Amino acid sequence: MTIEIKVPDMGESVTEGTIARWFKTLGETVAADEPLVEIETDKVTVEVPAPGAGVLIEIGADEGLDVEVGTVIGTIDENGAATAAPAANTPIEAVPAEKPANTPAAAPAEATSETMDVTVPELGESVTEGTVGRWLKQVGESFAADEPLVEIETDKVTAELPAPSAGTLIEILSQEGVDVEVGAVVGRIATGNVGAASAAATADTAKEKPATAATPESTRANTNHPLSPAVRKLVDEHGLDPAAIPVTGRDGRITKGDVMRHLDNRASGAARPAASAPQTLAPAFVAAGDLPEREEDPRGEERVRMSKLRQTVATRLKQAQNTAAMLTTFNEVDMQGVMDLRARYRDDFEKKHGVKLGLMSIFVKAAINALKELPSVNAEIYGDEIIYRNYYDIGVAVGGEQGLVVPVLRDADKQSFSQIEGQIADFGQRARDGKLTIKELTGGTFTITNGGIFGSMLSTPILNPPQSGILGMHNIVKRPVVIDDEIVIRPTMYLALSYDHRIIDGREAVTFLVRVKQAIEDPERLLIEV
Repeated sequence: MTIEIKVPDMGESVTEGTIARWFKTLGETVAADEPLVEIETDKVTVEVPAPGAGVLIEIGADEGLDVEVGTVIGTIDENGAATAAPAANTPIEAVPAEKPANTPAAAPAEATSETMDVTVPELGESVTEGTVGRWLKQVGESFAADEPLVEIETDKVTAELPAPSAGTLIEILSQEGVDVEVGAVVGRIATGNVGAASAAATADTAKEKPATAATPESTRANTNHPLSPAVRKLVDEHGLDPAAIPVTGRDGRITKGDVMRHLDNRASGAARPAASAPQTLAPAFVAAGDLPEREEDPRGEERVRMSKLRQTVATRLKQAQNTAAMLTTFNEVDMQGVMDLRARYRDDFEKKHGVKLGLMSIFVKAAINALKELPSVNAEIYGDEIIYRNYYDIGVAVGGEQGLVVPVLRDADKQSFSQIEGQIADFGQRARDGKLTIKELTGGTFTITNGGIFGSMLSTPILNPPQSGILGMHNIVKRPVVIDDEIVIRPTMYLALSYDHRIIDGREAVTFLVRVKQAIEDPERLLIEV
């Protein structure tokens, strides 16, 4: 019995795609749900799994061919399922590698091993590419199963690719700093008994091998490969010559990221794709390679490549400055009420909930209380429309090893103080470990940042687009204040609200801060939501 392999539904309004890569060749055995072929569209790249176990007996659409949704592109013979099939739990990022035509002679007889590809896994919704950050193993080094091999940086997180099984790294295909798409092969490993002599020979060969990092001067497109729909759209819109575009894709294929970088670097300063194309942020700085050669100071300097996350932070901050009519208003809050509250219930709170009662949960609740009264501060500009949200996803800025990130407390209005404190503590730890996920860093309707933990007295925080408001907290300082015509010493904090003046008026911004101030100075207000 035969099983047809069809192009699946790939999302609303997507009617066709391009065959990017077949993972299996004719005659190979496949397991049920094992990835067979990769299909690219102008929005996503989809891996089509095997609808059943068997042998691939027909490939009806070659790589580079455009195919419509529902088209039959191959056939599987179920009668071939008795042959050795891959284990059902084989990780998606490790599939048997095809042997290149120029592969050297096999290792000595005593070396019994299987070669596997190390591929870039799915990195999260809407993330189609990353940058090879750092190889944790070098060619010839051995490793255990699940031991990290390489770091892949995206504009939101840094992901470690674990070894699918114990073995030896035999080839690095993408050097540090190279942009790679999801599904791209970045290296190869040998599992089983590689043999000491074979491993040593591989390492020696790698040392002699020139670096393969893609640079604009050294890597040009292989125009024999058809362009994917997304790439073709950008090339046609801007009248580009594909042969002149520096590439990072496998076998000289042009990726969407290659085209976008080429547009950035063109001396003519061509505009970004039209509004119908996928939106890409303009960079906040000029690439170092486009600047004149810089003479190194003999007293000592160190040049370090900016991480993908740091580049994105810089770009988004600059975008906020260029786009929004940003203004900041300030107020001062007496922290005595909150500090008394924490002193009274600190021990009981921690004993019951297992987390400390901090300031952030109280400020989150106070901010939500104010957002409910002033919905424009929780809104977003979308073209010539305003989107008012009836939910409260609060971003909390935390610092990690890679830079500032803003994980989001989903439906924070429905969470208790202990739930908020627990999530924030977890966010902080995983930010330092680089373990936050794309989903946790995506979205948000309003942001709170606390510069006070670093000793900041006052600041004007920058908006986190497309949000329209951000609350800045600062350090607590004892200051003389007048209460009932008497000068007393009080622990005080300066608050700052930066907002987009295009949709938030000064009256609303000031009222928002006053409501936060009232809730902090009289925390009982939070219980009755006034």
